[in-house]
Amino acid sequence: MNKPANKQIEVQIMGQSYLLACPVGGEQSLLDAVERVDTAMCRIRDAGKVKARDRIAVLASLNLAFELSQKESQSLQASAQASIDTTPTASLAGDTLDPAAQGRVNDLIRRLDQSLGSDGQLL
Repeated sequence: MNKPANKQIEVQIMGQSYLLACPVGGEQSLLDAVERVDTAMCRIRDAGKVKARDRIAVLASLNLAFELSQKESQSLQASAQASIDTTPTASLAGDTLDPAAQGRVNDLIRRLDQSLGSDGQLL
């Protein structure tokens, strides 16, 4: 079985060079992802509360994962909404997470803030 062909692309994230492998034809998707990560990390760095590159990377990845989770949740809600023939129920209407999920997110943010200490808040 042949492995799909990969190529290497050099990118810059927060002023540091990285050599990344990506499948042939996936270059633009990778560059888009690099741009999102770089923007998220620079935004946190420029806010001035967090200086360590590793903490900035953790915060940026958590923020991006949270945004993705919200978009997935909204997409699932929209799919469920479209498949229902009757009036939408309260649990499917609206753009927010259900209270249990929101509670878990708030708890995660609180625990991360405690772990990060005095050099910055997650959100």
